[in-house]
Amino acid sequence: MAEIIYHVAVSLDNFIADQGMIDGNIDKSLFLFEGDHVPDFLSDIQQYDAVLMGGKTYEFGFQFGAKPGEPGYKGIKHYIFSNSMQFESNEEVELVKEDAIEFIENLKQKENGKIWLCGGGALAGSLLKHKLINRLVLKVNPIMVGEGISLFGSEKPVYKLELVDIKQYSSGVFKAAYDIIYP
Repeated sequence: MAEIIYHVAVSLDNFIADQGMIDGNIDKSLFLFEGDHVPDFLSDIQQYDAVLMGGKTYEFGFQFGAKPGEPGYKGIKHYIFSNSMQFESNEEVELVKEDAIEFIENLKQKENGKIWLCGGGALAGSLLKHKLINRLVLKVNPIMVGEGISLFGSEKPVYKLELVDIKQYSSGVFKAAYDIIYP
């Protein structure tokens, strides 16, 4: 059975995207896209066999030159969950328009290894509600943005977590990994 890991950058006030990112103006974002944490992130994502993304998270990559149907991360199978996007699925990128929970439950059962939940907040909230996320890896940026896309969308989870790893960077980012303890 595969393990789902929600590995995401987050502000101190629990947002995964600020207004600059939402508006498509990355220059106005407070999130740190450069620093000593970036090489570790690029190394970390090599452990994943597949990546799950909501449509808005996938579209964020278009600002960096990606196009619909192209992978945002080379060598990792992409599953994009969107009812509004239109492109042909291929070996690298599969557009999923069916029920995300049922699809991911089946994917988790039939696959082995690690599946990266890259974002978005609503998808993460739904997966957490259905107890499908095994681990959180939070790259906590030294910022507070006040509003944006919440870590778990509109869900208000109440779970205990077990800290399994923590690393601090000189950029001010720290990366904390937690296993979720479901009742």
